[in-house]
Amino acid sequence: MQEFIYKTKQEMGAAAGLQAAEVIKQTIENKGQANIILATGTSQFETLKALVASPVIDWPKVSMFHLDEYIGLDAEHPASFRKYLKERFVDKVPGLKAVYFVNGYVENPEQECQRLARIIARHPVDVALIGIGENGHLAFNDPPADFETEEPFLIVELDDRCRRQQLGEGWFDALEQVPRQAISMSIRQIMKSLCIIVSVPEERKAEAVKNALEGQVTNMCPASILQEHKNCKIFLDDKAASLLSSK
Repeated sequence: MQEFIYKTKQEMGAAAGLQAAEVIKQTIENKGQANIILATGTSQFETLKALVASPVIDWPKVSMFHLDEYIGLDAEHPASFRKYLKERFVDKVPGLKAVYFVNGYVENPEQECQRLARIIARHPVDVALIGIGENGHLAFNDPPADFETEEPFLIVELDDRCRRQQLGEGWFDALEQVPRQAISMSIRQIMKSLCIIVSVPEERKAEAVKNALEGQVTNMCPASILQEHKNCKIFLDDKAASLLSSK
């Protein structure tokens, strides 16, 4: 695991996006295509902006998965992650090979998990762009996260701190509006990615960053599992890195 610290979140995002673009480019050169995972949330704004601006990627050779989606929100809801990725990524790059959205607006979310599991089994992930939640979550795997399941996608319960984060970031007008369940990519599925690029800005993430990078590996801080990944690069701004003893 490597750490890279920048003065501003704009510099952090630009560096993370540039790194991701280079990994995707090299993967296409080596394999003829690339499978990627994209996260959402305010932590990814600058990273995705840099990624879509990259001139080095042959996008029609890229297949995209995304990490998670609320159960019960349609794709036009302002907080929908499908809407987020469509507006900030899919509509801004030319002709992706494939886009695999998580659809939480279905009658049977368990069937949606199974559908996605069949697809991702045929698409080993080359690079995942993710963030870390204020409670240390990866995707919507809140503590205590399931470190053992081999299921690629899960129905998960969102804890109150996670739901308050979504409210604080401005996606909802009241806590009561934040769904209590979501479909999330599992911890083990995320860890199967050959390269993981993590973007974490802002002081509100500093405690989670310290616990994830310098604490013990525990499902009470799900992001701590990243310490065990062989090719994980963590991009932080000064505020997110402010509690690190190694800073």
